Parts: sequence; structure tokens; C-alpha cells
Amino acid sequence: MKNTATRDFPQIPVILMTAIDNLEPAVSCIKSGAFDYMVKPVEPGRLAASIRKALEMKDLSIELSSLKRHLLTDDLDHPAAFAAIITGNKKMRAVFQYVEVIAGSRQPVLISGETGTGKELIARAVHELSGCTGEFVAVNVAGLDDTMFSDTLFGHKKGAFTGAEQPREGLIARAAQGTIFLDEIGDLDEMSQVKLLRLLQEREYYPVGSDVARKSDARVVLATNRDLQKQIGAGKFRNDLFYRLSTHQVSIPPLRERLDDIPPLLDHFLAGAAASLGKKKPTPPPALAVLLSLYVFPGNVRELESMVFDAVARHTSGILSMESFRTAIGEDRLSAKSEGGPDVAAGENALAAISGTSPRLKRSRII
Repeated sequence: MKNTATRDFPQIPVILMTAIDNLEPAVSCIKSGAFDYMVKPVEPGRLAASIRKALEMKDLSIELSSLKRHLLTDDLDHPAAFAAIITGNKKMRAVFQYVEVIAGSRQPVLISGETGTGKELIARAVHELSGCTGEFVAVNVAGLDDTMFSDTLFGHKKGAFTGAEQPREGLIARAAQGTIFLDEIGDLDEMSQVKLLRLLQEREYYPVGSDVARKSDARVVLATNRDLQKQIGAGKFRNDLFYRLSTHQVSIPPLRERLDDIPPLLDHFLAGAAASLGKKKPTPPPALAVLLSLYVFPGNVRELESMVFDAVARHTSGILSMESFRTAIGEDRLSAKSEGGPDVAAGENALAAISGTSPRLKRSRII
């Protein structure tokens, strides 16, 4: 075998089945490159599990090779898939490279990040790059009890409960051959977590009121703004579900960790807000980008977009006023550095600008 299958097709996992119940040939086969060795008669469940594991290992091997290539070349194969995400930040580029590597896998993808960082945009990029031909179906599961979760995702049979006069397909069925995106999975109750785990492990589910399992081929992408490790420690999230989600994890950095994205985001949102309101795109004052770079943005990119839209809505003519930004941020919510270094002058100027004591900045620096 060493000189044939594993030599000529090293990318294909080999599983051997034989009637010889002997340890020595089993060890020899594994050393020669076989993925698994089974003695007949083989239980169908064990064979299926071995095949599934072999395919997962193959996918991981391909992904590792692809990731190495991306890191060495610093290239994106499909930059258009990320066109909706305005960024030039190195951390975000690394996220894009990782997403390109894992997008073709059938394993679930867990996207973590604070609220407003753009988790759904990353999920859509995963779908676009995955090759899935079906729909991208998004659902926020926060606040859904187990009954609503099951009915929303899995549907129900006629007569499953009072008012169920007609059968209903769930969103999992709608996402056939596509992607189902489950947002805020850290808020799921325990019963819903059990059902989600079964969907991920067995690729099957039960509609409400049915005892017949249905298969699903939908790619599952999930997101949370919670620390799931802390949730596990508090007894609010299942260990086994977390481990099942750990194969592919994407962490999106908050806006305060990629301040170089503020100027292009500001420009993008100014143009979008002006177009939406039927106005001419206003010119922002030089102090604005520096002021924004000193704010921690708990709402991240979504908060910045809201600030800009409000400012453009109030704008009449000339240079964009900073008044609405001053009001939204507040002087006590800035994070200007108080110790020595090149950022101090910018911080002092921005603090002066926000309090209205300085008509202009002497120096502008994006920190």
C-alpha cells in the first residue's frame, strides 16, 4: 500500500477493512499512511464515523496548506467577497485571509466580536466564498425560547400545537444547499443548545410535532458577542457544543483596535448618509478624525455610522459641524493618552476641540 495508494494519491484518506484480526498488519497499515483499519464485520455507524472524521482531517490539511500560502504571500484570492467591509487594517486583512481558507469547509464557523463589528458581513463573505448555491438565511436567536427556536429553525407539522393549522418549513429547509446564519447563539437556552448540537453533529433535525428526522445540507455559520468560555463557567453554555464550534473560529477586532479604519469609514458613511438624505456630501473638519480616534466606540462601526448619519441629517452647508459628535461622545468618554509620547499633542488638541476651546487643530494625527 505504501507504494501505491498513499504514494500516488496522498491527498485521499485510506480506510482498510479486512477479515484478518491481527495487530501486526494493522500497525503496519497505519504506519504506511492508512487513516483507519477495521476488522469485519464492520458496524455501519463506526464506518460512517470514520469516513466523516477522515474527510474532516482532509479538509483541515487542505486549509492548513492554504493558510500557509496566504500568510506567505499576503494576498487575497477573492477580494470582491469583502467589498462590503471598509477597511485597510492588517488585523482585518488577516481575518479575510483566514475566511478565504475555511470558506469551502463544511464545518461550522463561529464568528465572535463585540456588537457592531460586522459579524454578519463576515458571515456573508463565508457564504459567498463557500460555493454554496442556496440562499443565505440569517436569524437572530437572542430572546427565542426553545419552542420559538425550534419552530423558527425546524418548522412544524400540522396540528403540532394550538394554531398550527398548516405545516410549516423552517429556516433550515429554506437554507438548503446554502448557509444558515445564527446570530447571538450565546443567548440560547440549554434545550435549544442540545438541538443545535444534534444539527451540527448529525446534520439532522426534527420539526416540531414530528418524530421523523430530516436531513440538512445547509452550511451553519454562527456568531456571538459573548465570551463563551465565561458562559461555560457560569453554566450557561454547553461544553460539548462549544467544542463542536471550535473547529473554525473567526474573531473580529473592535474599532478601537483598528483606528486606521476610522478615516475611510468616516468618508464612506458621509457619502452614504448624504446620498440617503439627498444632500451634497459634507466636508469633515480635520479635527474630527482625531476626535473619533480618542473614543472607545462601545458600539463599534455601527455606532460610528449612526453618529455620521445624525450629523449629516443636521448639516446645512459648509464644513460639517462637530457639535453632534461632541454631544454623542462627551468629554468624559474620551481615551486620550495622559503620559508622554507623540499622541499627546493630538489628544490635547482633540480635547480642546471637543470642549470648543480651540477653533482648529495645530496638528492632526490618526492614532
